[in-house]
Amino acid sequence: MGNRLSKIYTRTGDDGTTGLGDGSRVNKDSLRVEAMGDVDELNSVIGMMMTEALPETLLPALTQIQHDLFNLGGEICIPGYVILKQSRIEDLEKIIDSLNADLAPLKEFILPGGTKAAAYCHLARTVCRRAERRLIELHRSEAVTDISLQYLNRLSDLLFVMCRSINQQAGVSDVLWKNEHG
Repeated sequence: MGNRLSKIYTRTGDDGTTGLGDGSRVNKDSLRVEAMGDVDELNSVIGMMMTEALPETLLPALTQIQHDLFNLGGEICIPGYVILKQSRIEDLEKIIDSLNADLAPLKEFILPGGTKAAAYCHLARTVCRRAERRLIELHRSEAVTDISLQYLNRLSDLLFVMCRSINQQAGVSDVLWKNEHG
């Protein structure tokens, strides 16, 4: 990395705009900035989740996911820039398959909860879904890579399976939804 931030405030955003990686300026409430913010928030929630007791086997995958999300933020920040590769989606699918193989078949809807780590993982999953929706919205008006859309879709699936795996490995049951009105 050639340039380091030595001055944190620049005052250039005081007018409600921010600079993208290509040097252009956009409104801070533009879809592109909203998508970057949602991906950044997702990365932060995953970081928060990683402060909790987690199965050691999940840590390398979560660390890689944080790097992927930072890369995805770069793709969003620099229109036309591509860094995520199809192999990252395939890696997520392998982890999903591996974790899911050890889980009982799901017969009921589950509610967020169980362990604190699983609850944070559910929060990450919901933020991931929001980031995906925002990126889809951006994609309707500006170019976004198909891989970035696929990545967030697959990541939300992985996070759901991780929630269940975290609870299982902690010996805590998933919180099952009960239809009281059915």
